[in-house]
Amino acid sequence: MTHVIALIHVEAGSYGISFPDFPGCISTADTLDEAVQRGAQALAFHIEGMIEDGEAIPQPRSLAVLKADAAFAEDFADAIVAAVPIELPGKAVRVNITLDEHLLQAVDRAAAAIGATRSGYLAEAARVKLGVR
Repeated sequence: MTHVIALIHVEAGSYGISFPDFPGCISTADTLDEAVQRGAQALAFHIEGMIEDGEAIPQPRSLAVLKADAAFAEDFADAIVAAVPIELPGKAVRVNITLDEHLLQAVDRAAAAIGATRSGYLAEAARVKLGVR
């Protein structure tokens, strides 16, 4: 599991969370805990969208590296800093599995019906079954 540095700002009793390594990924909440929770959800959706759009996922920088970046100096001034845990996607690994031929045909038909590949369909089915996103 990786942690992504988040900056949380408080304004008029509301908390806003953003991620310097993922520009445009923001969320708001009424409490600090809720801001971190919503921020984690927003970050997961943001990364999912980047993958769907074929964008490269940046390597999250450490707090020390971010603080040394002059572009973020002002952002850090009044911010609460949090390390939000996120499961970044790994690289694809080729595997060899054995399936009943009729099951494989059913998988291929179902994948084709939604415009997915066999691998993508099986990976999504595994994520659903495992409760992993």
